[in-house]
Amino acid sequence: MFTGIITEVGEVARFAVGAGGGRMNVKAPKTVAALEVGGSVALEGVCLTAVAVGEGYFEADISGETAAVTTLGGARSGDAVNLELPAAMGAPLGGHLVQGHVDGVGTVRGLAPYGDGYKLRVAVPPGISRYVVEKGSVAVAGISLTAVDVADDAFGAAIIPHTYERTTLKYRRPGDKVNVEVDFIAKYVERFISRRGGGLTPERLAELGYGG
Repeated sequence: MFTGIITEVGEVARFAVGAGGGRMNVKAPKTVAALEVGGSVALEGVCLTAVAVGEGYFEADISGETAAVTTLGGARSGDAVNLELPAAMGAPLGGHLVQGHVDGVGTVRGLAPYGDGYKLRVAVPPGISRYVVEKGSVAVAGISLTAVDVADDAFGAAIIPHTYERTTLKYRRPGDKVNVEVDFIAKYVERFISRRGGGLTPERLAELGYGG
């Protein structure tokens, strides 16, 4: 489990991917100082397992499925990538609960100066957008953000200067693809309601004891 607080921006040193997947070598001196073989690491919001750890680098296998449904399939040597180690039990939850299980790939519509920081806008597929709510949490490229200006096909997020400078956001341009993970609690709630029948309506919520 992760929190969406990026601890290091690493660099892809080598990566060759085919239909069956591939192995990625990532330069990340800060991350490998606390990473062991078999340990988990979130890379651009994707939970991976370190299969080799060396001096200033680690390697992770990327399955064909992961390459196909995330941005990792298009990764190239020299790419900057957001990295985060798993949260320790009892540690402060600085962002929100992030599983590292990407729900889909969004597209950057814009990233422009906004006040003292920046405003990011991301277009998302319909299967994702229904889980994104105003002022709710969403992970973009592994970064915990708060959604604003939510529409049926896109959402915005205010980016503070610290987040802009300490993540790969400073390299993003309109048209770039980004991994998106919605707040998983919303998916569990939807699943629970659908199994009980009747859909998620104000009336159904009242029957279940919610609301006045």
